Amino acid sequence: MSKISVGIVGLPNIGKSTLFKALTQVDVNVANYPFATIDPNVGIVVVPDGRLDKLAELSHSDQKIPTVIEFYDIAGLVKGASLGEGLGNKFLSHIREVKIIVHVVRTFKSDEIIHVNGSVDALRDIDIINTELMLKDMETLDRRLATAEKEAKTGDKQMLRNLEFLRRAKQVLDSGNLVISAGEDILEEPVVSELGLLTAKPQILLLNGNTDESEENLIKTIGELGFHCIVADLSQDVDLDELIQEAYKTLNLISFFTTGPKETRAWTIRSGSSAPQAGGAIHTDFEEKFIRAEAVAWNVLLGAGGWNEARAKGLIRTEGKNYIVQDGDVLLFRHS
Repeated sequence: MSKISVGIVGLPNIGKSTLFKALTQVDVNVANYPFATIDPNVGIVVVPDGRLDKLAELSHSDQKIPTVIEFYDIAGLVKGASLGEGLGNKFLSHIREVKIIVHVVRTFKSDEIIHVNGSVDALRDIDIINTELMLKDMETLDRRLATAEKEAKTGDKQMLRNLEFLRRAKQVLDSGNLVISAGEDILEEPVVSELGLLTAKPQILLLNGNTDESEENLIKTIGELGFHCIVADLSQDVDLDELIQEAYKTLNLISFFTTGPKETRAWTIRSGSSAPQAGGAIHTDFEEKFIRAEAVAWNVLLGAGGWNEARAKGLIRTEGKNYIVQDGDVLLFRHS
């Protein structure tokens, strides 16, 4: 698949830039006032994976290449952002480029750090951000629908289909729901997916504060709304592993490996991908000219002591184009 990109969003002064700094060790401006971030900071984070280290050691690889995630620290949104309030439209457009949103929500109380809305209310703040994203999506859909309605007048079947799916996506928003709550048939329809709708992106809510009884009730409420949720005190150490694992789970991703003397490398694909699709993550020829894949689970390969040893013991499997790649597979592709 293409790169994994994560947008960190939320109101001003809720911990976004602190999270970004902790994740990426990139020095950014965390000044205590709204809009201190005026451009999306981009940081590259290595995905920690002990399996990669062990395979590289086994193969005596010259290089070890992990999967990386791009984190975008996007300036604080405020009520009215969809209409250009604050730094509005410019930053909403940055969110359009990412695969997943980490929505940071402030739950800590502090007299020293001002809250843009004057008080701490997590559910209100979540609603403000999502409302702005929905309003921007409505604007995007209205514009595309106007074109689709003209195109559909030709009677072309594809144009009529496009119009139907755009209307169905708009109905989801009109009913007060995020587009991601629509069925996959709508989300994966090209005319909808190509719009990069903001509310069609999966969200992880990161509650910035200490876990207590009130926060546990909040987590339950957020879960009932259908969001994935993590609690972190961003004034303390950030658990990078937990956030990355949640991102992988939310995006339905797995990792497979290639290994040899030159390099050992981790590759990220969607769960359920076939062997040719996995090969396509490396090079289009591996997918288009796929013949077969040789496969072994990473721990089985380690236990055998190497590729040749595993082959001698009959542990290397030959898999065809219908094989569904498993998390932790080590693969060698054969193509014409």
